[in-house]
Amino acid sequence: MASWYLSYGGSQIGPLDLAEAQAKARENPDGFAWRDGYPEWLPIGRIDELKPGAPSAPVPPPPQAASADVVDYTICGTEMQFVEVELDPGESVVAEAGAMMYKDPAIGMEAVFGDGSHGGGSGFMDKLLGAGKRLLTGESLFMTLFANQGKTKAKAAFGAPYPGNIIPVSLPQVGGSLVCQKDSFLCAARGVSISIFFQRRILTGLFGGEGFIMQRLDGDGLVFVHAGGTVVERRLEAGEVLHVDTGCVVGFEASVDFDIEQAGNVKTALFGGEGLFFAVLRGPGRIWLQSLPFSRLAGRMLAAAPQKGGSKGEGSILGGLGNLLDGDNR
Repeated sequence: MASWYLSYGGSQIGPLDLAEAQAKARENPDGFAWRDGYPEWLPIGRIDELKPGAPSAPVPPPPQAASADVVDYTICGTEMQFVEVELDPGESVVAEAGAMMYKDPAIGMEAVFGDGSHGGGSGFMDKLLGAGKRLLTGESLFMTLFANQGKTKAKAAFGAPYPGNIIPVSLPQVGGSLVCQKDSFLCAARGVSISIFFQRRILTGLFGGEGFIMQRLDGDGLVFVHAGGTVVERRLEAGEVLHVDTGCVVGFEASVDFDIEQAGNVKTALFGGEGLFFAVLRGPGRIWLQSLPFSRLAGRMLAAAPQKGGSKGEGSILGGLGNLLDGDNR
């Protein structure tokens, strides 16, 4: 259900559901309103859903039991983190291939086709569709399912592929959906769907840093996302804008608008060192940013490689001869 935001004289109210927004609009119709899908704030009097006499919001259905497993976890470490997940009997997590660090003997491993969110009773086409979505994001067709097959609690741990932080995100707290960069997903409770987010804006897809395809995590379970360096979480209010380096965007709620903008004039774009474009994130919603994108780390490592001329006996008056003496000659 979409969240509404009302504005009166520069003072903002929200988020509100439809019934709450209608009540506020009846009390004072001389304001503006916004919700997901609106390109800008609109006068309340122009919005049919908020006009007097409009049908009220439907009564929500009774809450349903969560379809994803409920797991406990502990994040260990600082710069090189791993997450330890505790599973009750019958509970499972899915993880990227090669992410496991260790596990108890009671936890069984099984390679599943796609993301494993449909369960063993799903049809072949559902599994094929899930696998195809993963292929579009550059991931493997298979994931690994870790299930506790014992009679007591058991643990499994999953490590991050490069220095950074692991972010636990409860999908119900972000509206049931999270959009993130293609290689950031680490593991999740069984029942979470891992699909694609297609960037429909051509320029954003070309220059937004993530291409046209990003990952979309849907469901009501817990997911773990990995990012490089230090990670910061920010909440953008409705209409609030933040300019970010394209490689530093880790993820955002589905309500956040993601676009690009040219980085200053031509001289600044060419010689400012920040690229031609930067990402423009517009609220409302939460966003997650990383201080060290893997592409930046890999670029520095490649530039320092001996094959690229990076290792020249830095700090030594002997230069290349010093490499022969200290063993740095590979």
